[in-house]
Amino acid sequence: MFTINIEKECGCFKKSDLQNNKSFENKDDALIEAMNMVNFMNKEFCQKHDFIFSEDGHNFQIAVNEKAKTHSGCCGGGHCS
Repeated sequence: MFTINIEKECGCFKKSDLQNNKSFENKDDALIEAMNMVNFMNKEFCQKHDFIFSEDGHNFQIAVNEKAKTHSGCCGGGHCS
């Protein structure tokens, strides 16, 4: 099994339909889904965070990095977690 794990679920992630710890039997399917998730999160979320992924054996880890404060707003009312 190959699993996509979100390191830290921000407010935007919690409000989305995306799923943490999603498992796949096929590595290619997991890789494609991880890339799609990262692209979606970077384009559609509030832009307070950058999302990047890495591969570690059977796991794809999506890390959350804070961006420099260049805008207002946040993951749901200004309270990011």
